[in-house]
Amino acid sequence: MSEQLLRTVLHGEHLRLNARMVEFGGWDMPVQYTGIIDEHRAVRERAGLFDVSHMGEFWVEGPDALAFLQHVTTADVSQLAIGHAGYALFCRPDGGVVDDLFIYRLGEQRYLLVVNASNIAKDWQWIQPFASNFAVTLGDASPVTALMALQGPGAEAVLASLIGDVAVTLPFHGVVETTLLGQSVVIARTGYTGEDGFEVFCTNDHAVAIWQALLAAGATPCGLGARDSLRFEPCLALYGHELADDINPYEARLGWAVKLSKGEFVGSAALNDLKSNYTRRLVAFEVTGKGIARGGYAVHDTTGNPIGEVTTGMPSPTFGKPLGIALIARAEASEGNQIDIIVRDKPVRAVIVKYPFYQSRYKK
Repeated sequence: MSEQLLRTVLHGEHLRLNARMVEFGGWDMPVQYTGIIDEHRAVRERAGLFDVSHMGEFWVEGPDALAFLQHVTTADVSQLAIGHAGYALFCRPDGGVVDDLFIYRLGEQRYLLVVNASNIAKDWQWIQPFASNFAVTLGDASPVTALMALQGPGAEAVLASLIGDVAVTLPFHGVVETTLLGQSVVIARTGYTGEDGFEVFCTNDHAVAIWQALLAAGATPCGLGARDSLRFEPCLALYGHELADDINPYEARLGWAVKLSKGEFVGSAALNDLKSNYTRRLVAFEVTGKGIARGGYAVHDTTGNPIGEVTTGMPSPTFGKPLGIALIARAEASEGNQIDIIVRDKPVRAVIVKYPFYQSRYKK
C-alpha cells in the first residue's frame, strides 16, 4: 500500500530512524519515532523537528498581488509588512471555510502562501478563477519544496548553532530569505504547536542535509501523532475537524482572522451577516466520566438531546486527562455547562472549560 502513497523527500530518513509510518491525506508519513508522549514532551520542554513537506506552497507575485490576496482571503494583507507572516482563511461566498493558510510577505509584490496538504489541489483550483481579474502570477511550488518545523523552547538555540543571529533576531511571525549550510532557504518564526519555533523552507535536494544537521544540533524527530496532540492543547484548528466547507470562522472562534473593515472580499457579505447570527460554536471540554472522547462522537445535553459533535479528542499529554474540542449549539456553549459525550452508545459526562486548554509560553 505504501508504494501507492505520496512520499516526501525525507521519507528515507524516517525509515532510517525506524519511524512508524501511516497514511495521511494520501501521503506515507511518520506518526511516531520513539513514542507520541516522548515526542510531545520534547517539543514542550526542548526542541522537536517535524517533516511537513507534504504541505502546499503557492507563490503570488505581480503588481496586483496585494489586491488579489485582499480579495481571496479574509485577512487585511495590507497590514502585513515585508518580512512578516500572518494567518488567513479562504472562504466560500456562503462563509464556509475552503482552507486556512499562512501568508508570508517576502517582497513588495511577492508573497508565499502555505496551505494544508489535503487541500493543495482544491485550493489551487479555488484561486485560479479569481486571478484572471488581477495582474498577478501564481505558482505552485509544492512539488519542489521541502518544509521542516523546528518547535519548542530550545528551537532558537538549535537553529542559532547553525545560522547564528538570524535565529535570535527574527521576531514572532517574522520571515527571512537567507542561507543555511550554504543553501538558499526561507526561515519563518511560525509553527503549529503553541511553542516558539521556526519553519524552514528549502528545495527538495537540500532537505536531507538540513534535516540531519538540525537533528545533530539537538532536535528530536517528531511525527504526526505529537503534531496533533501539540496543536490540540492550544486548540489550533485542523482542517477537516475544526474547519470545513460547512463551518464558518465565527463558529470556529476565528472571527479575529476576518477583517470585514478592509472592504469587500470573497464571502464578506455572508460573513457580515454570520458575525452576529451563527448558531454553533467550538468549545473545549474535560471528560469527567469514564471514557475518552474521539473526533466524530456525538454530543448531547444532559437530557439526551443531540447538540453537536466532537471535532478532536484525546488524553492530553501535558495535563494527563482526557480532553476534547466539540462544535455544539451556541446556546449550550457556556463555560461550566455539563454535556454528555456518546462513547460506544453510552453517555459519558463532560464539562465545558476555558478555551484553549494551553496558553503559549512564547513571549518574545
